[in-house]
Amino acid sequence: MYKNFQNHLQKEIAAIEEAGLYKHERVIGSPQGAEIELTDGTRVLNFCANNYLGLSNNPKLIEAAKEALNTHGYGMSSVRFICGTGDLHKELEAKIADFFGTEDTILYAACFDANGGVFEPLLTAEDAIISDSLNHASIIDGVRLCKAHRYRYANADMADLEEKLKEAQAQRFRIIVTDAVFSMDGNVAPLDKIYELAEKYDAMIMIDECHSAGVVGKTGRGVTELFNLEGKIEIITGTLGKAFGGAIGGFTTGKREIIEILRQRSRPYLFSNSIPPMVAAAGIKMIDMMTETNELQDKLHANTEYFMKKMEVLGFDLKPTESAITAVMLYDAKLSQEFAAKLLKEGIYVIGFYYPVVPKEQARIRVQLSAAHEKEHIDKAVAAFEKIGKELGVIK
Repeated sequence: MYKNFQNHLQKEIAAIEEAGLYKHERVIGSPQGAEIELTDGTRVLNFCANNYLGLSNNPKLIEAAKEALNTHGYGMSSVRFICGTGDLHKELEAKIADFFGTEDTILYAACFDANGGVFEPLLTAEDAIISDSLNHASIIDGVRLCKAHRYRYANADMADLEEKLKEAQAQRFRIIVTDAVFSMDGNVAPLDKIYELAEKYDAMIMIDECHSAGVVGKTGRGVTELFNLEGKIEIITGTLGKAFGGAIGGFTTGKREIIEILRQRSRPYLFSNSIPPMVAAAGIKMIDMMTETNELQDKLHANTEYFMKKMEVLGFDLKPTESAITAVMLYDAKLSQEFAAKLLKEGIYVIGFYYPVVPKEQARIRVQLSAAHEKEHIDKAVAAFEKIGKELGVIK
């Protein structure tokens, strides 16, 4: 049987390559940072990591992780409800809840698990999920696992959301689900308007803060801080794998009873190992650092504004952004790959995104700024974009 299946897969792979959609992985041989080294010895500036606050190789987080290795060992070898709950897990959960102004928190191995495990324990066929059309794949998969009625509204379109909420009045409970920052475009969900509609149509709200926590809001507390809605949103999911240190681990934070039900019934929580103690310890340290100073968030915001202004002057087609994500629109999939490959030769590490990661004919290079970047790093990136942009006819 496999021989026939193998032939089928080979044809599929060849078709992906022919269409210019094949994803090549570049291998890094150094710690994550503004400047990284590939295994072929090439040193490049990294503008495509989720390392928004530059904490992925932070000495304080590394030291906290090392200390936890000495005091708590390498791994828990268990799920939480058997013998996988440690004091560091509970401390981190409390810290996250305090940071976001929520009532309780539950940790997962990744935010993909948090989003995948949040709907099925809470909602049934009597209920409704109203989801933004550009929500992350993990939210889409989580919704698929649930029997609730599904409604989909156009990205950040409040008129469409209102229509879907009217339709969903036939169901028992309703929840509006949205990314806080949409990772391919960089735009922020209009949470203030979503909240007004939720109040009007008796709905709850869930937001995914993966690309906004640590980034959006004056102190990096995300869209609830940006719109002055801290403590008013029922469910927030997020990750430790982006601005919060860049390691692994996800969380759901929100109303106490919701978190309690998830502890009892959320399958990724019940059947996956606990995150390692060293990750929890570094997460605790990270929250402490972010509470003490706003220096990194301020630098990140300044870097993003500086890059955007430089690129706009050159004439690049940029998506409006309210985050650390800048989408440089190229539209053609092959062009995005060629552009990214040529930038790599100029010492700038970025990735071209194309279907199915983004819609067809919406290919782009996603540039992600970091607090680890200095102005000379950004200037070098802009100069490379200008050179390749003119060479490929993207700008004049």
